[in-house]
Amino acid sequence: MAFQAFISGSQPAITTKAFLNIMNNIKKTVLTFFMAISLGASSAIAFAEEAANSSAASINETIAHVENALVEVNKSDFSAAHLHLKAARSSSEHITGNEAIVKQANASVIQGQIQSKHGDVKKSSDELNKAIELYKSL
Repeated sequence: MAFQAFISGSQPAITTKAFLNIMNNIKKTVLTFFMAISLGASSAIAFAEEAANSSAASINETIAHVENALVEVNKSDFSAAHLHLKAARSSSEHITGNEAIVKQANASVIQGQIQSKHGDVKKSSDELNKAIELYKSL
């Protein structure tokens, strides 16, 4: 019956109340969409800020591990030094910044680790001191 009334043209196709409901639904959908976009943009900014802070924390953590390894190497406790150097290499993977300096510092840590495995305190200490200076320059 409603379909026949629609075809005959005796009733309007959409009432004013129905039209307002449709417009309110569209308004809510658009508002939700824009809120989702703005929240997504702000979370991307927060993520970038977190990444920058995380890099500084990784540098400090790496320096602390290398310094602890240096102390252990000077005491000729090479097994404890090896653990600190392994932790330093792991935390250095999260460092962002000047890639050339990071690569050079990582190479010094690896050389210090190799020298400590050979039991050479002097060469290991020199490499670790060089690594510390490079990390501090970041």
